[in-house]
Amino acid sequence: MTPGPGPAAPRTPLPLVLAGARGHGRWHLENIRRLQQAGRVRLVGICELEPLAGAELDGLGEPAQSADFAGLLDATGAAVAVICTPIPTHADLAVAAAARGVHLLLEKPPAPSYADFRRITDAVAAAGVACQVGFQSLGSHAVPAIRALVADGVIGASMGVGAAGAWARDEAYYRRAPWAGRRRLDGVDVVDGVLTNPLAHAVATALAVDGSPRADDVTRVDTELFRANAIESDDTSFVGIATARGGRIGVAATLCAERPDEPYVIVHGTQGRITFWYKQDRVLVQRAGHGPEEVLHGRTDLLENLVDHLAGRAELLVPPASTGAFMKVVESIRRAPDPRPLPVEAWRSVPGEHEGVRRRIVHGIDGLVAASADTLCGYAELGTFWALPYGAPAARPPETPAPAPEHRVGSAVPDPRSGGG
Repeated sequence: MTPGPGPAAPRTPLPLVLAGARGHGRWHLENIRRLQQAGRVRLVGICELEPLAGAELDGLGEPAQSADFAGLLDATGAAVAVICTPIPTHADLAVAAAARGVHLLLEKPPAPSYADFRRITDAVAAAGVACQVGFQSLGSHAVPAIRALVADGVIGASMGVGAAGAWARDEAYYRRAPWAGRRRLDGVDVVDGVLTNPLAHAVATALAVDGSPRADDVTRVDTELFRANAIESDDTSFVGIATARGGRIGVAATLCAERPDEPYVIVHGTQGRITFWYKQDRVLVQRAGHGPEEVLHGRTDLLENLVDHLAGRAELLVPPASTGAFMKVVESIRRAPDPRPLPVEAWRSVPGEHEGVRRRIVHGIDGLVAASADTLCGYAELGTFWALPYGAPAARPPETPAPAPEHRVGSAVPDPRSGGG
């Protein structure tokens, strides 16, 4: 159980250690710099294999630096640790911090397996420390606003939630670290797939908007995992999630898009739908008898929320329990058969972002991902030839995404990309 806010305390800068300051950790470093300038935190330590220097430390003073995370916590007396290290290291570092009474902001995904997730939650509970999981989209004020719209019946009865993510990553993305694109490394779980890491927010946000964030809220997860790239993990996938209250969530994503676009979540109702572009905090409501209504919401930074929580001014927005359902999905992907390689006729290679680097595009995948979010159907149900069981005939050429079937969810209103997308 996450500790509730205690008595209000003065705003004194909290001593903080950052583990992982490069790669995505640079975003955290900038955020810490912002909060340090505001007097909310004080960076006292950086855990990195190669120390930071020069402009990287501008405005941050002279924090201690070491590759020994536990030793750094002991030496600095840090009250908070931000962990943005490779996925397989999360559990060990989180447990080490909790054992020292250090509160946590733990980057997503919190762990590569449900067993490691339980190690973290048990350690946090035993130590009585606060832990925030870094799903930044769950700090969006749009999430409770959408839940209120659904509860008020604005789009009628809920018929399910779809999510779509069409991004592009070239070969360099999979060369950035030994664990990139791996399911396991040296016998240790990694599970670095499209839905568990780069587009994990699509899964977690869909679950949150549906009101099914906890482990007990998920009763079944069906997976379709594929890869166009020469990697071990999946880069083009679908998960169908059944919820305890009888709901249905479908999430389709790819890193092989032809034209990368903003990921989004759709709540389908009997009288309309709500589309949420979660990176932009943008919500579009479309319902019968009304014109489209678009609202741009604010967002609460998760580290700032953690600091406020420790001062007794706020409840945690993303405690570990609220990511239990997401971890049930991660576990289902981890336990699923290895992703099926796509046949060469299903994709093509084009120049990547950098000279001499290529990236792979799956034919028609942009339309397939969108159709999945519209219908909550997986690639196989949409008739995609490469997703059908081996030996089954292809329903249509690979270049043409399947049209939405007749039982299309939310068909009473226009497609969101025609109005506010």
